[in-house]
Amino acid sequence: MLVRPGRAAVALYWRLRGGLGGVLAVRPLVSGRDYHALHHENPAFDFAAAVDGDRVVWRPYRGIPAIVARGNATYTHDPDWYRRFLYTAERDRGLDDVEDLASPGIFRWDLARGEASWTLAAEGHELAPELPTLRTSEARRRRAFPSRLHRAADAYVVRRGSGKTIVAGYPWFTDWGRDTFISLRGLCLATGRLDDARAILLAWAGAISDGMLPNRFPDQGEAPEYNAVDASLWYVVAVHDFLALATSVDARDRATLEGAVDAILTGYARGTRYGIRADRDGLLAAGAPGVQLTWMDAKVGDRVITPRIGKPVEVQALWLNALRIGSGFAERWAPLLATAQAAFEARFWDASRGHLYDVVDPDDATFRPNQIFAVGGLPHAVLDGERARRVVDAVEKRLVTPLGLHSLAPGEPGYQPRYEGGVAERDAAYHQGTVWPWLMGPFVEAWLRVRGATGDAKAEARTRFLVPLLAHLDDAGLGHLPEIADGDPPHTPRGCPFQAWSVGEALRLTRLLG
Repeated sequence: MLVRPGRAAVALYWRLRGGLGGVLAVRPLVSGRDYHALHHENPAFDFAAAVDGDRVVWRPYRGIPAIVARGNATYTHDPDWYRRFLYTAERDRGLDDVEDLASPGIFRWDLARGEASWTLAAEGHELAPELPTLRTSEARRRRAFPSRLHRAADAYVVRRGSGKTIVAGYPWFTDWGRDTFISLRGLCLATGRLDDARAILLAWAGAISDGMLPNRFPDQGEAPEYNAVDASLWYVVAVHDFLALATSVDARDRATLEGAVDAILTGYARGTRYGIRADRDGLLAAGAPGVQLTWMDAKVGDRVITPRIGKPVEVQALWLNALRIGSGFAERWAPLLATAQAAFEARFWDASRGHLYDVVDPDDATFRPNQIFAVGGLPHAVLDGERARRVVDAVEKRLVTPLGLHSLAPGEPGYQPRYEGGVAERDAAYHQGTVWPWLMGPFVEAWLRVRGATGDAKAEARTRFLVPLLAHLDDAGLGHLPEIADGDPPHTPRGCPFQAWSVGEALRLTRLLG
């Protein structure tokens, strides 16, 4: 079986491995839903089949694409409902778990006569003309990637209208602002896909509103959701990294990107939604009751699990980086950068514990991984010297696992060892100890920086951190890395089995470590 990139189609093949022959019968099971719903028996389902030679077309519902089946088979129309499929993983998650599927008919092949081939596609995406050479061309395409991880990255870069974007994860995420700009640095920039990076950054540049980029483009065409303090700042970082790598950028494109950076800084400096604003000390304040603005964004009903209202540490690291990047385009940001940097150094160091506060104003010294961004993961470190080394050592001791970093240190109040149970239980554990593979990128970069990024340090980091991480490529989504894992050993993978920023940061690390 294989899926053709860029096409809503799948090809399947069967051959007889031994014996005298036999008939293969296949009943397709059909629904008409997205990945957030289940399907149930109903009178509106249209079983009718339009048969034209080897082409069978079903139009189960108005408003969704027709399904086209083609193959060297005989088709017998035999409509029926197959009821009450139980999905045990959905049951364990406390979600709808029983589904009915419709089967319009049966396809049959005589395998004694040769290989069976079959394609299923959305109308307009058929593969029939290229079917004889499809496996050869797909094998050639896959061999062109330098590693399995590079090949995995290709799955996340997709079209949105006439532009491009990044799917945050499969099977149930679409394109999210924060995830897109974090992932782009590994999926596109670390792999040399600069044209894709350019297209993505230009596509999102037009979505800035009052300094903010949307955290999510909704699936059904509703208004974009502007509810993230960090998505816009990650965009600025991605623009910086792109321009640093691109040897030639069209003057109009450069002006668009630099204009987007300036619009973000202007909106944040004067103040925008949800209390996001540059405070008198130059640091970026953010937050409103009932709204989750940082990447730690889980919410159960009306309760935000990690509200982090005030001045979160990674947001300040992003803000300082954005101001420094903006100062390279317009000198007017330099005074605010100097003020904010001085305030960061004065306010965030917790001398009694030897690490950075997670949030100030109000102060919160909970030990989380967010402080690592002050040292690594961004173009410019905002903490150096002995303090930087102490932060890295403390994070390594308390948060690092073979599959990523804990979102909350074991032993801290509220630590959750497993990401299990229903929706409320899982959301409550999401950032309360659950391990996140994408955080390995900023940690290892910080670990290298405090050691001078020597060749010996890179070799040690590769052995101690990257190799164990890549050992999990076959644990969940084959050839990919998962979204999260349990906090306690054996760190069972959870969440999306295919996650863009997990793969992206692993690729960025692969390039960083040589």
